[in-house]
Amino acid sequence: MYREDFPMLKQDIIYLDNGATSLKPQCVIDKVVDYYENYSANAHRGDYDISYKVDLEYENTRDLVKDFIGAKRKEEIVFTSGTTDALNLIVNGFFANYLEQGDEILLTKMEHASNIMPWFRVAGETGAIINYIPLDDNNFVTLENIKKSVTPNTKVISLAEITNVVGDIRPIKEICEFAHERDIFVVVDGAQSIPHKKCNVVDTDVDFLAFSAHKMLGPTGVGILYAKYELMQNIEPVNLGGGMNESFDTPEKMVLKEVPTRLEAGTPNIAGVIGLGEAIRYLNKVGMDKIEKQEKNLREYLIEKLIKIPHIDILNLESDSGIVAFNVEGIFSEDVAYYLNKYGICVRAGNHCAKLTKDILGVANSLRVSLYFYNTESEIDSLVELLKDKDKIMKEMF
Repeated sequence: MYREDFPMLKQDIIYLDNGATSLKPQCVIDKVVDYYENYSANAHRGDYDISYKVDLEYENTRDLVKDFIGAKRKEEIVFTSGTTDALNLIVNGFFANYLEQGDEILLTKMEHASNIMPWFRVAGETGAIINYIPLDDNNFVTLENIKKSVTPNTKVISLAEITNVVGDIRPIKEICEFAHERDIFVVVDGAQSIPHKKCNVVDTDVDFLAFSAHKMLGPTGVGILYAKYELMQNIEPVNLGGGMNESFDTPEKMVLKEVPTRLEAGTPNIAGVIGLGEAIRYLNKVGMDKIEKQEKNLREYLIEKLIKIPHIDILNLESDSGIVAFNVEGIFSEDVAYYLNKYGICVRAGNHCAKLTKDILGVANSLRVSLYFYNTESEIDSLVELLKDKDKIMKEMF
């Protein structure tokens, strides 16, 4: 589906590592090149025509992001360098000033490092306590287990909507409804969900959301922080400098601009933001419902094939996302990835930046296939054929 739009697919590779980063369609590449070739000025700095064009393109992307996630206003959208940067800004810019001794932060052990490590630090600095939501038999988050985990001290629940190893889709809307009845904030890591399914932040009622451009066909080095407008007002800038201030006459007289500008200090990744806008236009053209359906069909096809191979241990059999984690019995995951690479197949191997999952899954490393709409059943057939013969893998690993 739409494979002709992706220059990388003209190479002799099968790319199955979309959870790490997605491929880029030609229109996104062209949009970035157009900026560098034809109007490569700074944003919000110049009083001349090409700088004005930069401003229009940059702010138009903010509008596109707003509409893509169903936000109420563009002032709720802040550009960052990625999901990691956005989550750190949420934690350090808001919760570092909100949490107190004994307050509780609820996470799961299936979270990416970016949604655990900042909380570790802020807990150490504020005296807040981190607790983990237990998972069900499929290692999924359920509303029932969240209800059991919440205490009178719980102040924030921070979860990926789709986890990057098990790939379970969390019931964010129901979680937000339950949490907000108890004045608990909900932070969502949308890195693995925003590129793959429709999002409406008003419908789910999330308080904070973070995601990345590069996982949704856009350039690297660009992320998005969404926060409800009233909460955005209370995020303290982590970075101070050019573009985000009105004046700074003395230490006592620093006047900052309104949001979102005051949270975007310095020269941003202008080309990346403009490229993100084009990526959103492309995703809208393809259709998020069509993307979600295609990935679900591909996953079912892959599971149907893998389950017949006796030496394959699937770690997330029941998941509904396009992520499939597995191991080949008795062979280190990185060795299998190296073997597949000899045949032009790109998969992820290791702990996937989610090192606490070993406490839940019982294994520290795994292979991960993460699908996107441009993948095909034929590519899956090639992968499965190479995995069938364990002796061949052992023989060709080195």
